[in-house]
Amino acid sequence: MSKITMTVNGKAASGDVEGRTLLSSFLREDLFLTGTHIGCDTSQCGACVVHVNGVAVKSCTMLAAEADGAEISTIEGQAAPDGTLNTIQQAFQDHHGLQCGFCTPGMVMSAAALLKENPKPTEAEVRHYLEGNICRCTGYHNIVKAILAASGQEIPAIAAE
Repeated sequence: MSKITMTVNGKAASGDVEGRTLLSSFLREDLFLTGTHIGCDTSQCGACVVHVNGVAVKSCTMLAAEADGAEISTIEGQAAPDGTLNTIQQAFQDHHGLQCGFCTPGMVMSAAALLKENPKPTEAEVRHYLEGNICRCTGYHNIVKAILAASGQEIPAIAAE
């Protein structure tokens, strides 16, 4: 067992972990931040995306011990303290960018990373960036619309692929 400490959503957090403990498991099981979803455990679905030191990471591919000393941001840290949704979350709600909601935390976290890197992405750039996130419900069109809306752009007519 190793003692790890990190800052999660602006608050100090620590715990004892086995060397094989994944960051996703530590967040969910030790810190009770269950918004980080585990969908595949193989880095395919993107439901577990969090930000580690400002970079989007699939937390099922990172050991918790690797995050020792890091600053972690999860979906729980995206809304304001009073519960007001951030711009991306509100856009997902306004543009029906979610259905069952399972992929939504990872999509929102990926969208936040994209908009930090590229504040005004094109539709094609949004689609390319989301290639590591799987949604089985929406068909992605409304997710793309939500991300474009969150970027402050007008939403083009999005054709079915």
